[in-house]
Amino acid sequence: MARPELLFLTQRIPYPPIKGEKIRPLQILRHLSRRYTVHLGCFIDDDADWAHVPRVRELCGECHFVKLRPRVAKIACLRGLAGSEPLSKFYFRDGGLAAWVRALLARRRPEAAFVCSSAMAQYLLGVPHFPARTVMDFADVDADKWRQYAETCAGPMRWVYARESRTLLAYDRRVGAAFAASTFVSAAEAAIFRRLAPELAAKTHHVNSGVDAAYFSPEHGFANPYGDDPAVVFTGTMSYWPNVDAVTWFAEAVLPAVRRSQPRVQFYIVGSSPSAEVRRLAKLPGIVVTGRVADVRPYVAYAAASVAPLRIANGVQNKVIEAMAMAKPVIATPRALAGVEADRDNEVVVAESAEDFAAATLAVLAGGAFAGRGKRARARVLAAYDWDRNLRGFDSLLEPV
Repeated sequence: MARPELLFLTQRIPYPPIKGEKIRPLQILRHLSRRYTVHLGCFIDDDADWAHVPRVRELCGECHFVKLRPRVAKIACLRGLAGSEPLSKFYFRDGGLAAWVRALLARRRPEAAFVCSSAMAQYLLGVPHFPARTVMDFADVDADKWRQYAETCAGPMRWVYARESRTLLAYDRRVGAAFAASTFVSAAEAAIFRRLAPELAAKTHHVNSGVDAAYFSPEHGFANPYGDDPAVVFTGTMSYWPNVDAVTWFAEAVLPAVRRSQPRVQFYIVGSSPSAEVRRLAKLPGIVVTGRVADVRPYVAYAAASVAPLRIANGVQNKVIEAMAMAKPVIATPRALAGVEADRDNEVVVAESAEDFAAATLAVLAGGAFAGRGKRARARVLAAYDWDRNLRGFDSLLEPV
């Protein structure tokens, strides 16, 4: 008996799983490929990722990969400023992908569709043979993220970000109305969307992400990347503005106070594509910017703490739950923990002001004050962030009505 077919659209090739916008789509793709013949359409914006195409093809039926040229995409966004649509639609607009989707829908008539990121929904809206069972996995409420951007910026970009927040919310509401279900990465994100789009409340759901707890395990043996000096670590894609803002704030407002008491403490910023602002931080005492590393786990394993000083955040921070999985003390702002299932008093350390963050960091470095939180954090991850169990939440949403 032939397996049912499903169209899967995502904004970037879901491999390697080194950032949030690839980790969740890859796990969903793997889950759905056990039941469906999945036809994949996506963009590739990193030339190194073309090497991963064969591995992704193993999970799929037909595939269409589009080379995304960021400079050309940004020019398209500028043209879009004259209209009333979100700029993210223009950034991920491609005539070849649109033609492939239309042809595949007409020829194969897939029974269902799954879309990651609302910018990809444009390839289905108003298209003939659009599957009735289509799930829109927004993951995060990006309109709220752009609102946060606008609140932290000045000048022309404040207007651009505010415009994107407004136009994207209107667009996401149209997408949510057209599709069978909308999903988010946490109950907190789903609640935000229900508040912003109350007419879609009945079709709005959350499906928790997960962590590969065997991969992110404290039981692995690694070489110490730090030497003899104590270190705290931040992991993430370092061209992403919320990450840039977080490490800049920690470096300038928190670390000096920590180093006045503990002069040998090092702050390691670990992640790919560090921006110019992040690279400049490496000139400050006690800060190391690594750029892309082959494996972030040694840096987490030997750190005294993983810090998440995010002031702009949506959804579930993978850096937080991965460090929790490795039984590492996590010091985080309330915003960084907004979507994370954790006991704030017993499993993580919460700090908001620079003074509180410095005090919490020193307390963790001293040992004893927060003993046991790392172990309890891993237990939480095992209970709440199992991929196989959580992703079953999509199965009923894709079932025939």
